[in-house]
Amino acid sequence: MVDRELRGKVALVTGASRNIGRAIALDLAAAGASVVVNALQAREEAAAVVAAIEQSGGRALVAMGDVTNESSVQGLIEAAVQRFGRLDIVVNNAAVRREEPIEQISLAEFRAVVAIILDAAFMTARAALPHLRNSDGAAIVNIGGMTGHSGAADRAHVVAAKAGLAGLTKALAHELAPVGVTVNCVVPGMIDTVRQSNREIPLVHRRNPPLVGRRGKPEEVAAMVRHLCGPAGRFITGQIIHVNGGAYLP
Repeated sequence: MVDRELRGKVALVTGASRNIGRAIALDLAAAGASVVVNALQAREEAAAVVAAIEQSGGRALVAMGDVTNESSVQGLIEAAVQRFGRLDIVVNNAAVRREEPIEQISLAEFRAVVAIILDAAFMTARAALPHLRNSDGAAIVNIGGMTGHSGAADRAHVVAAKAGLAGLTKALAHELAPVGVTVNCVVPGMIDTVRQSNREIPLVHRRNPPLVGRRGKPEEVAAMVRHLCGPAGRFITGQIIHVNGGAYLP
């Protein structure tokens, strides 16, 4: 029997309706956590994640909301606490993966991408902090991106935001360690996910295939997140942890 090491804990996962976010929500629920499943528009897919958790005997809640909007973020935190009575874990997974040459990126679009990836993580962590302080095992996990460390063409906005997320992780780890909150960044690379467009795999990924000879699974990223959120991960904070099969070696 799998150890339900997160029994009694409550987790919020942003962008949790599909792919890596979905896998994280399911794995945290399998560990015993009640899970708030956030999405911006994909209500049916988010509801399917909740249904899967409930069918397995867990507890979950759909919480639609725009993580780039401060009042919306506050609403997500309030929904979690109102339904489950507490909040122990925040997983900042919401992101976009746009590709376009820098001369075609407007300032507004650059800021929009940074808002989804970086601003949202900042606002969610800040809004959750009053509740995380009351937890006996609080954790924030930011989901980074390999190109934020390797660099990539046609992704100036995404690369800048993901690199910033690593910096935010380290800053928050310093600041929140005294109140018992661990903060880490899990960086997936070349994961087999369902893409929303028919665009090719990014050039940086094609040039650097994983050493293990295959693409990763969302569940393999989720397993690392689960470890960091559990009692076995309490001595890990401020770390940038790559889950990429050897596609990028920092």
